[in-house]
Amino acid sequence: MASRVDRSAFSEWLWTVDHLLLAGFVALMLGGVVLSFAGSPPVAERLGLEPYFFVKRQALYLFPALAVMLGASMLTPRMVRRAALVIFALGLVALVLVLFTGVEVKGARRWIDILGFSIQPSEFIKPAFVILIAFLLSEAGKRPEVPGRLFSILLFVMVAALFIAQPDFGQTMLLLMVWAALFFMAGLSWVWIGALGLLGVASLGSAYMLLPHVTARINRFINPGSGDTYQVDTALEAIVQGGWLGRGPGEGTVKRILPDSHTDFIFAVAAEEFGIIMCIVLLSVFAFVVLRGLTHARREPDPFVRLATAGLMVMFGIQSAINMAVNLNMMPAKGMTLPFISYGGSSMLAVALAMGFVLALTRKRPRPSRTAPVVVRRVARVPIDPVK
Repeated sequence: MASRVDRSAFSEWLWTVDHLLLAGFVALMLGGVVLSFAGSPPVAERLGLEPYFFVKRQALYLFPALAVMLGASMLTPRMVRRAALVIFALGLVALVLVLFTGVEVKGARRWIDILGFSIQPSEFIKPAFVILIAFLLSEAGKRPEVPGRLFSILLFVMVAALFIAQPDFGQTMLLLMVWAALFFMAGLSWVWIGALGLLGVASLGSAYMLLPHVTARINRFINPGSGDTYQVDTALEAIVQGGWLGRGPGEGTVKRILPDSHTDFIFAVAAEEFGIIMCIVLLSVFAFVVLRGLTHARREPDPFVRLATAGLMVMFGIQSAINMAVNLNMMPAKGMTLPFISYGGSSMLAVALAMGFVLALTRKRPRPSRTAPVVVRRVARVPIDPVK
Protein backbone atom coordinates (compact mmCIF):
# COMPACT_ATOMS: atom_id res chain seq x y z
CA MET A 1 0.00 0.00 0.00
CA ALA A 2 1.37 3.38 -0.99
CA SER A 3 1.99 5.92 1.74
CA ARG A 4 0.54 9.42 1.67
CA VAL A 5 4.04 10.85 1.90
CA ASP A 6 5.07 8.94 -1.22
CA ARG A 7 5.09 11.46 -4.10
CA SER A 8 5.39 8.95 -6.95
CA ALA A 9 2.94 9.07 -9.86
CA PHE A 10 1.26 5.83 -8.79
CA SER A 11 0.87 6.97 -5.18
CA GLU A 12 -0.58 10.31 -6.28
CA TRP A 13 -3.04 8.51 -8.55
CA LEU A 14 -4.02 6.03 -5.82
CA TRP A 15 -4.87 8.75 -3.30
CA THR A 16 -6.71 11.04 -5.73
CA VAL A 17 -8.79 8.66 -7.87
CA ASP A 18 -12.43 7.93 -6.92
CA HIS A 19 -12.19 4.39 -5.54
CA LEU A 20 -15.95 3.78 -5.59
CA LEU A 21 -16.25 4.77 -9.25
CA LEU A 22 -13.28 2.58 -10.10
CA ALA A 23 -14.78 -0.35 -8.18
CA GLY A 24 -18.09 0.10 -10.01
CA PHE A 25 -16.44 0.00 -13.42
CA VAL A 26 -14.33 -3.06 -12.55
CA ALA A 27 -17.42 -4.84 -11.20
CA LEU A 28 -19.25 -4.23 -14.49
CA MET A 29 -16.26 -5.52 -16.47
CA LEU A 30 -16.12 -8.73 -14.43
CA GLY A 31 -19.89 -9.04 -14.69
CA GLY A 32 -19.57 -8.94 -18.47
CA VAL A 33 -17.21 -11.93 -18.42
CA VAL A 34 -19.55 -13.88 -16.12
CA LEU A 35 -22.60 -13.17 -18.26
CA SER A 36 -20.60 -14.11 -21.36
CA PHE A 37 -20.45 -17.64 -19.95
CA ALA A 38 -24.26 -17.62 -19.89
CA GLY A 39 -25.07 -15.96 -23.20
CA SER A 40 -22.34 -16.73 -25.72
CA PRO A 41 -21.92 -20.56 -25.93
CA PRO A 42 -25.21 -21.12 -27.83
CA VAL A 43 -24.23 -18.46 -30.38
CA ALA A 44 -20.77 -20.00 -30.80
CA GLU A 45 -22.30 -23.43 -31.39
CA ARG A 46 -24.68 -22.07 -34.04
CA LEU A 47 -21.73 -20.50 -35.84
CA GLY A 48 -19.73 -23.74 -35.71
CA LEU A 49 -17.18 -22.35 -33.24
CA GLU A 50 -15.77 -23.77 -30.04
CA PRO A 51 -18.43 -23.30 -27.28
CA TYR A 52 -16.37 -20.87 -25.20
CA PHE A 53 -14.93 -18.93 -28.14
CA PHE A 54 -16.64 -15.65 -27.22
CA VAL A 55 -16.02 -16.18 -23.51
CA LYS A 56 -12.27 -16.47 -24.07
CA ARG A 57 -12.22 -13.40 -26.29
CA GLN A 58 -14.27 -11.40 -23.76
CA ALA A 59 -11.82 -12.38 -21.02
CA LEU A 60 -8.92 -11.52 -23.32
CA TYR A 61 -10.37 -8.05 -24.00
CA LEU A 62 -10.68 -7.49 -20.25
CA PHE A 63 -6.94 -6.98 -19.70
CA PRO A 64 -6.29 -4.33 -22.38
CA ALA A 65 -9.54 -2.62 -21.38
CA LEU A 66 -8.35 -2.37 -17.77
CA ALA A 67 -4.98 -1.08 -18.97
CA VAL A 68 -6.66 1.56 -21.15
CA MET A 69 -8.96 2.69 -18.34
CA LEU A 70 -6.20 2.90 -15.74
CA GLY A 71 -3.81 4.59 -18.17
CA ALA A 72 -6.41 7.20 -19.16
CA SER A 73 -7.28 7.81 -15.49
CA MET A 74 -3.74 9.05 -14.83
CA LEU A 75 -4.04 11.92 -17.31
CA THR A 76 -4.54 15.55 -16.38
CA PRO A 77 -7.53 17.47 -17.81
CA ARG A 78 -5.24 19.14 -20.34
CA MET A 79 -3.85 15.77 -21.43
CA VAL A 80 -7.42 14.44 -21.72
CA ARG A 81 -8.21 17.24 -24.18
CA ARG A 82 -5.11 16.51 -26.24
CA ALA A 83 -5.76 12.77 -26.29
CA ALA A 84 -9.36 13.39 -27.35
CA LEU A 85 -8.23 15.60 -30.22
CA VAL A 86 -5.85 12.92 -31.53
CA ILE A 87 -8.46 10.16 -31.18
CA PHE A 88 -11.09 12.30 -32.88
CA ALA A 89 -8.84 13.05 -35.85
CA LEU A 90 -7.89 9.39 -36.28
CA GLY A 91 -11.54 8.40 -35.82
CA LEU A 92 -12.68 10.71 -38.61
CA VAL A 93 -10.16 9.18 -41.00
CA ALA A 94 -11.25 5.68 -39.97
CA LEU A 95 -14.95 6.55 -40.44
CA VAL A 96 -14.25 7.68 -43.99
CA LEU A 97 -12.23 4.52 -44.72
CA VAL A 98 -15.06 2.37 -43.35
CA LEU A 99 -17.38 3.63 -46.10
CA PHE A 100 -15.01 2.32 -48.80
CA THR A 101 -13.12 -0.60 -47.27
CA GLY A 102 -15.25 -1.56 -44.27
CA VAL A 103 -16.66 -5.02 -43.61
CA GLU A 104 -20.38 -5.19 -44.41
CA VAL A 105 -22.49 -6.96 -41.77
CA LYS A 106 -26.30 -7.08 -42.04
CA GLY A 107 -26.30 -4.32 -44.63
CA ALA A 108 -24.13 -1.87 -42.67
CA ARG A 109 -20.46 -0.94 -42.97
CA ARG A 110 -19.27 -0.19 -39.43
CA TRP A 111 -16.10 -2.27 -39.00
CA ILE A 112 -12.64 -2.01 -40.49
CA ASP A 113 -9.91 -4.67 -40.37
CA ILE A 114 -6.61 -3.48 -38.88
CA LEU A 115 -3.82 -6.03 -38.35
CA GLY A 116 -6.33 -8.86 -38.28
CA PHE A 117 -8.67 -7.20 -35.76
CA SER A 118 -12.13 -5.82 -36.56
CA ILE A 119 -12.44 -2.30 -35.12
CA GLN A 120 -15.57 -0.15 -34.98
CA PRO A 121 -14.35 3.47 -35.25
CA SER A 122 -17.70 4.96 -34.23
CA GLU A 123 -17.25 3.54 -30.71
CA PHE A 124 -13.94 5.35 -30.20
CA ILE A 125 -14.98 8.66 -31.69
CA LYS A 126 -17.91 9.08 -29.25
CA PRO A 127 -15.90 9.85 -26.08
CA ALA A 128 -13.50 12.06 -28.03
CA PHE A 129 -16.47 13.94 -29.51
CA VAL A 130 -17.92 14.56 -26.03
CA ILE A 131 -14.60 15.91 -24.73
CA LEU A 132 -14.17 18.29 -27.68
CA ILE A 133 -17.76 19.59 -27.48
CA ALA A 134 -17.32 20.20 -23.74
CA PHE A 135 -14.13 22.15 -24.41
CA LEU A 136 -15.73 24.27 -27.15
CA LEU A 137 -18.79 25.11 -25.05
CA SER A 138 -16.72 25.89 -21.96
CA GLU A 139 -14.48 28.24 -23.97
CA ALA A 140 -17.54 29.94 -25.47
CA GLY A 141 -18.89 30.51 -21.96
CA LYS A 142 -15.64 32.08 -20.75
CA ARG A 143 -14.86 34.08 -23.90
CA PRO A 144 -17.90 35.14 -25.95
CA GLU A 145 -15.71 36.01 -28.95
CA VAL A 146 -14.82 32.32 -29.37
CA PRO A 147 -17.31 30.67 -31.82
CA GLY A 148 -17.45 27.49 -29.74
CA ARG A 149 -21.14 26.83 -30.30
CA LEU A 150 -20.81 27.17 -34.06
CA PHE A 151 -17.83 24.80 -34.16
CA SER A 152 -19.68 22.28 -31.99
CA ILE A 153 -22.60 22.32 -34.42
CA LEU A 154 -20.26 21.76 -37.34
CA LEU A 155 -18.54 18.86 -35.55
CA PHE A 156 -21.87 17.22 -34.80
CA VAL A 157 -23.08 17.56 -38.40
CA MET A 158 -19.81 16.08 -39.67
CA VAL A 159 -19.87 13.05 -37.35
CA ALA A 160 -23.61 12.49 -37.72
CA ALA A 161 -23.31 12.46 -41.52
CA LEU A 162 -20.59 9.79 -41.36
CA PHE A 163 -22.67 7.71 -38.92
CA ILE A 164 -25.78 7.87 -41.10
CA ALA A 165 -23.75 6.93 -44.18
CA GLN A 166 -22.82 3.56 -42.60
CA PRO A 167 -25.84 3.51 -41.71
CA ASP A 168 -25.93 3.64 -37.90
CA PHE A 169 -28.98 5.60 -36.87
CA GLY A 170 -28.92 4.36 -33.26
CA GLN A 171 -25.47 5.81 -32.57
CA THR A 172 -26.50 9.01 -34.35
CA MET A 173 -29.48 9.49 -32.04
CA LEU A 174 -27.31 8.74 -29.01
CA LEU A 175 -24.80 11.36 -30.14
CA LEU A 176 -27.63 13.86 -30.73
CA MET A 177 -29.02 13.35 -27.22
CA VAL A 178 -25.61 13.76 -25.57
CA TRP A 179 -24.80 16.80 -27.71
CA ALA A 180 -28.15 18.41 -26.80
CA ALA A 181 -27.57 17.61 -23.12
CA LEU A 182 -24.19 19.36 -23.23
CA PHE A 183 -25.79 22.43 -24.81
CA PHE A 184 -28.43 22.43 -22.08
CA MET A 185 -25.85 22.12 -19.29
CA ALA A 186 -23.78 24.89 -20.85
CA GLY A 187 -26.62 27.31 -20.03
CA LEU A 188 -28.33 27.88 -23.36
CA SER A 189 -31.45 29.99 -23.62
CA TRP A 190 -34.87 28.37 -24.06
CA VAL A 191 -34.81 29.46 -27.70
CA TRP A 192 -31.80 27.23 -28.35
CA ILE A 193 -33.33 24.42 -26.31
CA GLY A 194 -36.53 24.61 -28.35
CA ALA A 195 -34.54 24.64 -31.58
CA LEU A 196 -32.60 21.54 -30.51
CA GLY A 197 -35.86 19.81 -29.62
CA LEU A 198 -37.27 20.57 -33.06
CA LEU A 199 -34.03 19.31 -34.61
CA GLY A 200 -34.40 16.02 -32.77
CA VAL A 201 -38.01 15.59 -33.87
CA ALA A 202 -37.12 16.53 -37.46
CA SER A 203 -34.20 14.07 -37.47
CA LEU A 204 -36.41 11.25 -36.21
CA GLY A 205 -39.12 12.07 -38.75
CA SER A 206 -36.63 12.26 -41.60
CA ALA A 207 -35.07 8.94 -40.62
CA TYR A 208 -38.50 7.33 -40.50
CA MET A 209 -39.38 8.65 -43.96
CA LEU A 210 -36.04 8.10 -45.70
CA LEU A 211 -34.37 5.07 -44.09
CA PRO A 212 -36.20 1.78 -44.74
CA HIS A 213 -34.65 -0.13 -41.82
CA VAL A 214 -35.63 2.63 -39.38
CA THR A 215 -39.16 2.61 -40.80
CA ALA A 216 -39.37 -1.16 -40.35
CA ARG A 217 -38.13 -1.08 -36.76
CA ILE A 218 -40.53 1.66 -35.68
CA ASN A 219 -43.47 -0.01 -37.45
CA ARG A 220 -42.67 -3.34 -35.76
CA PHE A 221 -42.57 -1.60 -32.39
CA ILE A 222 -45.91 0.17 -32.91
CA ASN A 223 -47.58 -2.78 -34.61
CA PRO A 224 -45.81 -6.09 -33.82
CA GLY A 225 -47.86 -7.86 -36.48
CA SER A 226 -46.33 -5.75 -39.27
CA GLY A 227 -42.98 -7.55 -39.28
CA ASP A 228 -40.55 -9.95 -37.65
CA THR A 229 -40.34 -9.43 -33.87
CA TYR A 230 -38.70 -12.76 -33.10
CA GLN A 231 -35.72 -11.43 -31.13
CA VAL A 232 -37.73 -9.09 -28.90
CA ASP A 233 -40.43 -11.72 -28.28
CA THR A 234 -37.79 -14.32 -27.40
CA ALA A 235 -36.04 -11.86 -25.07
CA LEU A 236 -39.31 -11.19 -23.25
CA GLU A 237 -39.94 -14.92 -22.95
CA ALA A 238 -36.47 -15.39 -21.44
CA ILE A 239 -37.17 -12.69 -18.85
CA VAL A 240 -40.52 -14.26 -17.94
CA GLN A 241 -39.02 -17.74 -17.68
CA GLY A 242 -36.33 -16.49 -15.31
CA GLY A 243 -38.74 -15.08 -12.75
CA TRP A 244 -37.37 -13.41 -9.63
CA LEU A 245 -34.52 -15.82 -8.85
CA GLY A 246 -33.65 -17.24 -12.29
CA ARG A 247 -33.32 -20.79 -13.52
CA GLY A 248 -29.71 -21.10 -12.41
CA PRO A 249 -26.32 -20.70 -14.16
CA GLY A 250 -26.29 -22.67 -17.40
CA GLU A 251 -29.91 -23.77 -17.00
CA GLY A 252 -31.48 -21.29 -19.41
CA THR A 253 -33.22 -22.72 -22.46
CA VAL A 254 -34.76 -19.73 -24.21
CA LYS A 255 -31.30 -18.15 -24.62
CA ARG A 256 -30.37 -21.02 -26.97
CA ILE A 257 -32.72 -19.69 -29.65
CA LEU A 258 -31.95 -16.00 -29.11
CA PRO A 259 -29.70 -14.91 -32.03
CA ASP A 260 -27.91 -11.98 -30.36
CA SER A 261 -27.90 -13.36 -26.82
CA HIS A 262 -24.24 -12.37 -26.29
CA THR A 263 -24.52 -8.78 -27.51
CA ASP A 264 -27.75 -6.75 -27.75
CA PHE A 265 -29.86 -9.12 -25.60
CA ILE A 266 -27.41 -10.12 -22.87
CA PHE A 267 -29.71 -8.44 -20.31
CA ALA A 268 -32.49 -10.92 -21.15
CA VAL A 269 -30.06 -13.82 -20.69
CA ALA A 270 -29.09 -12.43 -17.28
CA ALA A 271 -32.77 -12.32 -16.34
CA GLU A 272 -33.41 -15.92 -17.42
CA GLU A 273 -30.46 -17.47 -15.60
CA PHE A 274 -30.00 -15.17 -12.60
CA GLY A 275 -33.45 -13.65 -12.20
CA ILE A 276 -35.02 -10.23 -12.02
CA ILE A 277 -33.35 -9.56 -8.66
CA MET A 278 -29.91 -9.87 -10.27
CA CYS A 279 -31.04 -7.55 -13.08
CA ILE A 280 -32.07 -5.00 -10.44
CA VAL A 281 -28.62 -5.32 -8.85
CA LEU A 282 -27.00 -4.79 -12.26
CA LEU A 283 -29.23 -1.78 -12.90
CA SER A 284 -28.30 -0.40 -9.48
CA VAL A 285 -24.59 -0.58 -10.28
CA PHE A 286 -25.15 1.34 -13.52
CA ALA A 287 -27.29 3.91 -11.69
CA PHE A 288 -24.68 4.28 -8.94
CA VAL A 289 -21.75 5.04 -11.25
CA VAL A 290 -23.82 7.45 -13.36
CA LEU A 291 -25.16 9.38 -10.36
CA ARG A 292 -21.75 9.49 -8.69
CA GLY A 293 -20.16 10.81 -11.86
CA LEU A 294 -22.86 13.47 -12.22
CA THR A 295 -22.40 14.44 -8.57
CA HIS A 296 -18.70 15.02 -9.24
CA ALA A 297 -19.63 17.15 -12.26
CA ARG A 298 -22.09 19.25 -10.24
CA ARG A 299 -19.43 20.11 -7.66
CA GLU A 300 -16.70 20.88 -10.21
CA PRO A 301 -15.85 24.62 -10.56
CA ASP A 302 -13.95 24.20 -13.87
CA PRO A 303 -16.49 24.53 -16.75
CA PHE A 304 -14.62 22.14 -19.05
CA VAL A 305 -14.23 19.40 -16.44
CA ARG A 306 -17.85 19.82 -15.39
CA LEU A 307 -19.24 19.53 -18.93
CA ALA A 308 -16.88 16.74 -20.00
CA THR A 309 -17.61 14.60 -16.95
CA ALA A 310 -21.35 15.12 -17.22
CA GLY A 311 -21.35 14.45 -20.96
CA LEU A 312 -19.47 11.18 -20.65
CA MET A 313 -21.71 9.96 -17.83
CA VAL A 314 -24.86 10.97 -19.73
CA MET A 315 -23.63 9.01 -22.75
CA PHE A 316 -22.86 5.98 -20.56
CA GLY A 317 -26.25 6.18 -18.86
CA ILE A 318 -28.35 6.72 -21.99
CA GLN A 319 -26.66 3.85 -23.86
CA SER A 320 -27.25 1.53 -20.89
CA ALA A 321 -30.89 2.61 -20.59
CA ILE A 322 -31.51 2.12 -24.33
CA ASN A 323 -30.14 -1.44 -24.28
CA MET A 324 -32.25 -2.42 -21.25
CA ALA A 325 -35.34 -0.74 -22.69
CA VAL A 326 -34.99 -2.66 -25.96
CA ASN A 327 -34.71 -5.94 -24.02
CA LEU A 328 -37.96 -5.05 -22.23
CA ASN A 329 -39.66 -3.98 -25.50
CA MET A 330 -40.05 -0.43 -24.22
CA MET A 331 -38.59 1.11 -27.38
CA PRO A 332 -37.66 0.05 -30.93
CA ALA A 333 -34.55 -2.08 -31.39
CA LYS A 334 -31.40 0.02 -31.74
CA GLY A 335 -28.59 -2.53 -32.01
CA MET A 336 -26.81 -0.88 -29.08
CA THR A 337 -24.59 -2.79 -26.67
CA LEU A 338 -24.80 -2.75 -22.86
CA PRO A 339 -21.55 -1.04 -21.74
CA PHE A 340 -18.94 -3.43 -20.27
CA ILE A 341 -21.47 -6.30 -20.38
CA SER A 342 -22.18 -7.08 -24.04
CA TYR A 343 -19.58 -8.94 -26.09
CA GLY A 344 -17.41 -6.76 -28.31
CA GLY A 345 -13.79 -5.71 -28.24
CA SER A 346 -14.29 -2.24 -29.72
CA SER A 347 -17.18 -1.51 -27.38
CA MET A 348 -15.31 -2.62 -24.26
CA LEU A 349 -12.11 -0.74 -25.13
CA ALA A 350 -13.99 2.44 -26.10
CA VAL A 351 -16.12 2.43 -22.95
CA ALA A 352 -13.00 1.76 -20.87
CA LEU A 353 -11.35 4.77 -22.52
CA ALA A 354 -14.38 6.97 -21.80
CA MET A 355 -14.60 5.89 -18.17
CA GLY A 356 -10.83 6.31 -17.82
CA PHE A 357 -11.36 9.93 -18.89
CA VAL A 358 -14.08 10.22 -16.23
CA LEU A 359 -11.73 8.89 -13.54
CA ALA A 360 -9.06 11.36 -14.70
CA LEU A 361 -11.44 14.32 -14.63
CA THR A 362 -12.90 13.45 -11.22
CA ARG A 363 -9.60 12.96 -9.42
CA LYS A 364 -9.02 15.18 -6.41
CA ARG A 365 -7.16 18.30 -7.38
CA PRO A 366 -6.15 21.40 -5.40
CA ARG A 367 -8.95 23.95 -5.50
CA PRO A 368 -8.30 27.69 -5.51
CA SER A 369 -9.16 29.37 -2.23
CA ARG A 370 -12.37 31.39 -2.26
CA THR A 371 -11.07 33.93 0.25
CA ALA A 372 -8.99 36.79 -1.01
CA PRO A 373 -5.38 36.71 0.10
CA VAL A 374 -4.45 39.10 2.86
CA VAL A 375 -2.16 41.78 1.51
CA VAL A 376 0.41 43.00 3.99
CA ARG A 377 1.85 46.36 3.13
CA ARG A 378 5.15 47.45 4.51
CA VAL A 379 5.34 51.03 5.71
CA ALA A 380 8.65 52.68 5.24
CA ARG A 381 10.20 53.83 8.45
CA VAL A 382 10.89 57.56 8.55
CA PRO A 383 13.71 58.57 10.86
CA ILE A 384 12.57 60.96 13.57
CA ASP A 385 14.91 63.57 14.97
CA PRO A 386 15.31 63.32 18.72
CA VAL A 387 13.67 66.07 20.72
CA LYS A 388 16.16 68.61 21.77
